[in-house]
Amino acid sequence: MELSEDLACLFSATVDEQYDSYVIEVPKIEVENGSVDPSEVYKLALVSTPTEASSEESNTTGTGTDRTVDHQSPPVSVGEHRIVEIDEIGDKGDGLARVERGFVVIVPETEVGDRVRIKINHVNETVAFGDVVERFRY
Repeated sequence: MELSEDLACLFSATVDEQYDSYVIEVPKIEVENGSVDPSEVYKLALVSTPTEASSEESNTTGTGTDRTVDHQSPPVSVGEHRIVEIDEIGDKGDGLARVERGFVVIVPETEVGDRVRIKINHVNETVAFGDVVERFRY
C-alpha cells in the first residue's frame, strides 16, 4: 500500500453507529499537535485490521485461485519516526503497535493505550523495533 506524502496523521479508531450515520472519532492529540485542524475538510482512508475470523474466511472462501499472502517489504524503515498507539502487550512485556497491513512494531517501556512518537531502530521482515521519543496525553 502506497501512502501519500500528504498524509496528515495515522491512528486507529472504531466506526460507531450514531442515529442514521456512522462516526469515527479523531483523537484529541491529533488536533493539539496540529496534525488536524477541525475547521478543515479531509479525505479519509479506512484500512481494516485483519482478525482471526477474517483470515480464516479468506482461506476457506474464494474462486479456487491461490490466495497466498503477497510478501511485501516492511512498511517502516530504520530511522523513521512514527506516532503510534500501543494495542497490546507482548509475551515479554513490551508494547505492540500495528501500522500498515497490520505490521507489528515492538516498543519497550509502553503500556496498552499509550500514544507515543517512536523512532524505528531495527526492522525485520515480519516485525520492527522502536524506541519512545515522545509521549502524548489524551
